[in-house]
Amino acid sequence: MTTFLPDAPWRHRPGLDELFAVLEAETDTVRYVGGAVRDGLLGDPVSDIDLATTYPPDETMARLHGAGIKVVPTGIAHGTVTAIIDHRPVEITTLRHDVETDGRRATVAYTDDWQADAARRDFTINALYASPIDGRISDYFSGLDDLAAGRVRFIGDPGARISEDHLRILRFFRFFARFGQGAPDAAAYEACRAHANSLMALSRERIADELLKLLALPHPVPAVRLMVEGDILAPVLPEITSEGLAHLATLVDREAAAGVQPCAVLRLAALLPRDGRIGEQAAARLKLSNKARKRIATALSGPPAHGSARELAFRVGQESAIDMILLDPAKDPRDVSVLRAWHVPALPVGGADLLALGMAPGPDIARTLTQIREQWIAEGFPSAERARAIAAQIASNSHRESQ
Repeated sequence: MTTFLPDAPWRHRPGLDELFAVLEAETDTVRYVGGAVRDGLLGDPVSDIDLATTYPPDETMARLHGAGIKVVPTGIAHGTVTAIIDHRPVEITTLRHDVETDGRRATVAYTDDWQADAARRDFTINALYASPIDGRISDYFSGLDDLAAGRVRFIGDPGARISEDHLRILRFFRFFARFGQGAPDAAAYEACRAHANSLMALSRERIADELLKLLALPHPVPAVRLMVEGDILAPVLPEITSEGLAHLATLVDREAAAGVQPCAVLRLAALLPRDGRIGEQAAARLKLSNKARKRIATALSGPPAHGSARELAFRVGQESAIDMILLDPAKDPRDVSVLRAWHVPALPVGGADLLALGMAPGPDIARTLTQIREQWIAEGFPSAERARAIAAQIASNSHRESQ
């Protein structure tokens, strides 16, 4: 039975018809491929459009240049150019097959064989093509059946596909987290377990990118559980254990209770031991940004002594306070909405106010300001008028004690 790609607004973006006319799509020289087809079939939003073409990259560029369409040779060594259509990128890649791979990069040769191009892709659900003319689907490896069944399956031998690109191990779990239903494909899972040590050959930036994409998904826990139970991450992140998995599951529930969007960086923190130093080391190993490293280290360091959620936010900052509350099952997740609606105030009095009250310059100013701040916090951050009254009282007491 022939399957067709459903019509959707993304297929009618301005400039696409001109692009297909220039590439002579009516002669089957270009097709939609990959995520756009997969997500289009599921009725999910499509943001990125990828095309496959039988034209070599230089001819693709010449045709687009000739039609006045901006085109950039973004991945020309691997046959990919990027057309800018209505200020949006559309990647166009020449059909290819692998000549040589080393687990990190591949040497490719161009072809005009659609099935050969499909055979070099990772999963069956990512090897679906669709005609831009009538939406007819080309499926060479039963990807349609797998998509309907919620099955993430490698094309051909899973071990061979992983040996071509070690990152496919992490991609398997990311796609399982998004599309998988029930138990994982047994052959795929066992191949990932068998090749887990090969992750050590990848750059930590690539590992972090895939892991954070997985953790940002709505329901990552089943996939991460498979990774923990299968020792998938042990070679690169041995800090992640079953205890961290339990913490992640708790955090996902608390995010929902608090009504906040998932945060991949905080979810990574949840997987790590409750030790800021260890968290910072793991984040540094993944080459995360300085901001992300600090956020993880702070969240895992534990909150300072405090009373209310607002006091915590005043002492450590709003974002860190929210992180600490979400990570601590003893805290009420409803406090998160309180903090999100609250602007953390600054102490309304300063050294100049104390000098105006008659205090002499010197170290007593700083000590008195600390006393004022603590009293102001204890009273729940009252108005500036009340803060000045607190300052006057404490300054007066300090003056009497110094007599």
